[in-house]
Amino acid sequence: MTHHLNAEMKACIDECLSCYATCLSTATGYCLEMGGEHTQKEHFTLMLACAEICRTSAHFMLIGSPHHTHVCRECAEICSECSDDCERIGDMQECVDACRRCAESCRRMAA
Repeated sequence: MTHHLNAEMKACIDECLSCYATCLSTATGYCLEMGGEHTQKEHFTLMLACAEICRTSAHFMLIGSPHHTHVCRECAEICSECSDDCERIGDMQECVDACRRCAESCRRMAA
């Protein structure tokens, strides 16, 4: 059985994969270099969780799992929390923007 991805789902997969890469590289590169508030456990764990849920959401959509709606709903919530926390700490606008785009796209997939 072959499933076909519509344009909105393809866009969401792209946003999820972009956010995954951005959060992971920001956390393991920039945040580790900066230290301080950037590496506090709560923030650092949130960034890694965000990266992982984004990767997982893309995976669920790519394999055509009907459960992608549940995963996308959680992804939107975690991305929103991550964007707010990155904005609060500051100097991570690329991560803030990627998380917000992904959250919005995942909200549409979860609807």
